[in-house]
Amino acid sequence: MGTLGKAIYTVGSWIRGTGQALDRLGCGLQGSYYFQEQLSRHRTLMNIFDKAPVVDRDAFVAPGASVIGDVQVGRGSSIWYGCVLRGDVNSISIGSGTNIQDNSLVHVAKSNLSGKVSPTIIGSNVTVGHSAVLHGCTVEDEAFVGMGATLLDGVYVEKHAMVAAGALVRQNTRIPCGEVWGGNPAKLLRKLTEEEMAFISQSALNYTNLAKVHAAENAKGFDEIELETMLRKKFERRDEEYDSMLGVVRETPPELILPDNILPDKVPKTA
Repeated sequence: MGTLGKAIYTVGSWIRGTGQALDRLGCGLQGSYYFQEQLSRHRTLMNIFDKAPVVDRDAFVAPGASVIGDVQVGRGSSIWYGCVLRGDVNSISIGSGTNIQDNSLVHVAKSNLSGKVSPTIIGSNVTVGHSAVLHGCTVEDEAFVGMGATLLDGVYVEKHAMVAAGALVRQNTRIPCGEVWGGNPAKLLRKLTEEEMAFISQSALNYTNLAKVHAAENAKGFDEIELETMLRKKFERRDEEYDSMLGVVRETPPELILPDNILPDKVPKTA
């Protein structure tokens, strides 16, 4: 962004601030009769000057998450509630079908002790567990990062590798394919089984399907929400045994039926 662009950006900020100041002035003039609405300044997607997030239309970014600056999110990926992806001093790239679970932090490095510039690159069909921290690292396709794990600058997690929950992986550590690393500092614990490798792919698919449900729920309007609330109150008191004695058949409204692909016993098995 050139000098003119920065000037326009600054003027825009002033105008927005002026609107808030006028709102406060109006509330003051109304005296004790005023009602002040608290407006949230939170933006799910936010640019840093000329660096703007690029999120695929089929990706899900939850309300309350923050995707900031030079960040790319691929098709079918999901960024869950409370996550922060901050691509300010470098870039973040996320492939397709990857899930970054609640309260995780993904950041980058402009410089570090080794003198390397470190973007964060996360491949496709990767699962990143709740409250994980990924900083200037690379995670290949179909890898798994457990809840609360921390990956420091220069860490490289290969395909079908797993970082255990709570692990601290030191700078420039490489975790080979098919291995589980855990502890503080992280070290090799054992080899992954074939079933565990298959679980990594299934976990990513499960979250892709679940994200579609959350996206649809967040897109509902007020009238739809009120209708569903009324239907749930009506059908929560249903006694199927008593109805059968009376010969009454009550069909559950389609609005209250969860999609098959998020029910544990109906998840399609991968080949």
